[in-house]
Amino acid sequence: MSNNQPADIYLRQMNEVLSGFNEPKVLLHACCAPCSSFCLLSLRSVANIGVYFYNPNITVKDEYDLRLSELERLVGIYNDNLDTDFGAWHPVIKKSAEIDKNRDKTIEIVPSVFESDLFLSSVKGLEKCPERGERCSLCFDLRLRSTALKAKELGYDCFATTLTLSPLKNADVINAIGEKIAKEVDIKYLPTDFKKKNGYKMSIELSKEFKLYRQNYCGCVFSKNKEEFT
Repeated sequence: MSNNQPADIYLRQMNEVLSGFNEPKVLLHACCAPCSSFCLLSLRSVANIGVYFYNPNITVKDEYDLRLSELERLVGIYNDNLDTDFGAWHPVIKKSAEIDKNRDKTIEIVPSVFESDLFLSSVKGLEKCPERGERCSLCFDLRLRSTALKAKELGYDCFATTLTLSPLKNADVINAIGEKIAKEVDIKYLPTDFKKKNGYKMSIELSKEFKLYRQNYCGCVFSKNKEEFT
């Protein structure tokens, strides 16, 4: 699938997957609070959501802890304001909210572990690989596979990731990896391209509103010097 596909193709596919369940439960892999801000709002009225902060690519423990604490703070804000339609002007969020206004919007945080050694050993030999190359695909696989396994273990219907919100990441690549893992683990994957329809722009606005920490690199030591936003 090319980037020339209609902007809403993954949105249609996402809705098709969700329509297969009466009360869909989605485990959302979260890379950080800023990216999660929009993704959680666009999903919380159409599914019961668990958030899984599994990011072994973040190799500095202080950075890992900071990003996790910000995600926990964001989820706390949303859970403390279940009746507040943050960003209701946004077409995707507005449409989602209209689907089921009575759904329980409480977001669950699923515990994960800090294991940067696993990431470093997994990408050994690819240290000089360019950004968005083989090393990044391996990283996506590592994080999505753990999410899929955790989702199946805990009885979720499907899994998804906030990674597709980043304008610096290829949603086609991420979704292809997610679909491959879904077949191997035997659980549904939720295709997304959260950056579309100004999703990324919305995440910036929400980050400002909640004063979220916005990192300037994805987390791994190899991207740190690139000074790119995730």
